[in-house]
Amino acid sequence: MTNELQQVTKLADQYNIIPIVRYMLADTETPIRLFQHFAKEQHAFLLESVEGGVKWARYSFIGTDPFMMLYGKNGKMVLEHNGETKVFDEKPIELLKAQLRGFRSPSLPELPPFTGGAIGYFGYDLLQYYENLPAHRIDDLQMNDLQFMFCDQVIVFDHFKQQLQIIGNVHIPHAATNADIEKAYNRALAKIEATIERVQQPITVPATAGSSIPTDPELGDVQSNLTKEQFISNVEQAKEYIRSGDIFQVVLSQRFSIETEVDPLHVYRVLRTMNPSPYMYYLKMGDEVIVGTSPEALVKVDGNRKVETRPIAGTRPRGKTPEEDKALEVELLADEKERAEHLMLVDLGRNDIGRVSEFGSVRCDAYMEIERYSHVMHIVSNVSGKLREDKDFFDAFLSCLPAGTVSGAPKLRAMEIIAELENEARGAYAGAIGYLGFGGSLDTCITIRTIVFKNGKAYIQSGAGIVWDSVPESEYMETVNKAKASLKAIRAAEAIFGQRKGSTGQAVNTDYYVTSGEVL
Repeated sequence: MTNELQQVTKLADQYNIIPIVRYMLADTETPIRLFQHFAKEQHAFLLESVEGGVKWARYSFIGTDPFMMLYGKNGKMVLEHNGETKVFDEKPIELLKAQLRGFRSPSLPELPPFTGGAIGYFGYDLLQYYENLPAHRIDDLQMNDLQFMFCDQVIVFDHFKQQLQIIGNVHIPHAATNADIEKAYNRALAKIEATIERVQQPITVPATAGSSIPTDPELGDVQSNLTKEQFISNVEQAKEYIRSGDIFQVVLSQRFSIETEVDPLHVYRVLRTMNPSPYMYYLKMGDEVIVGTSPEALVKVDGNRKVETRPIAGTRPRGKTPEEDKALEVELLADEKERAEHLMLVDLGRNDIGRVSEFGSVRCDAYMEIERYSHVMHIVSNVSGKLREDKDFFDAFLSCLPAGTVSGAPKLRAMEIIAELENEARGAYAGAIGYLGFGGSLDTCITIRTIVFKNGKAYIQSGAGIVWDSVPESEYMETVNKAKASLKAIRAAEAIFGQRKGSTGQAVNTDYYVTSGEVL
């Protein structure tokens, strides 16, 4: 019996899913090249992070071949496991919680924070299951309320050590004998070895059609679900609600779309270089691909039960020179409207975290700091607490969903107004994306700066926080500026890699065009 098998056998007294690992040298490898081995699978994910806009976080996570899928909408949840499909009339979070609570996994200090679990997204409208909230009138994208793939093998790219960790998980059967444990261990080990063999196979990286990355690609015609006049009218109606005392703030959005046949992975490759962010993700789940670089955490829970949220509110475009950039920072921090909006959301974050934290543990670790991204800069703060013993990461998550930065304050009334003024359901936008680990860790971001590829179109939604003195034209332009990086990444990817055969390059419904010559 090997030392590793001995450790697994010992841990099997307390846990029923136990990570094991093999290491590979990766000093000539990249996460993108590695992911190319799995990009054509039906389900696959790549999670990456850049800290402070300039430094790669230590780990990138890659996975495919889920052993279980959980998804659904409108009260019908589907669970696919071991070749069987079951339909449940349950609230999505309760079903997800029940499935994850069936796994007990150790947090091993020598391994990364995520060694396997559920990866996917929560939709914005998930709170309708828990609060009496109206539905949007139109649900044209028909995205699930949540969708998760459960993966028991993760490939971890360690940027610091320049090595790969191929992490598998041993599934311990109920009342397992030592022989049962050894069989389960051998199955997990065989799967790891097959993955090692696969990533060592030659891989063809797609050739580029262009010689360089376009610095300012022409966007062409971009369609929105709202005309400019309709968006401005929505802002005016929202301000009436604020003046009447219904709300302090509400976040109104518009959804841009363009027809494209470019490979979403190529768009991700461009986006991660144009707009590196703390949360970067490529999620392929059947006929949907979600690509994004979100700057904003929703909620994070680590192995020590520290719970965090990170409000972002207050925006300026980046300056063309360092001097202009600094001047815009000073202007942003001096803007009373932006400061008031940010303070409101920090208070909301403290309230959300406080509901699930130990008394006296809630702290504002960072307050009104500036973070810079490729096209914009933001004011950010960080709120943390210690998760109460009677709470778990699901409680923390539900307490924060949806973030005040994409809904408003008070949150529930703001969501009612959003459903009234925004005809189309938001789908994944303004929900959350991330992982829920077998060992109790959770890391989720707000689904913003995100592209949904579906049915030959790319969709980008962006919002602006409306307060009593908002200028409608400025709020409209804020939504446009926030969408620019994603739109440019699509056009740049088309220029670099070309479109797949069959692309028309044409949008529809010219009444709703936002032309490049007008504002973009």
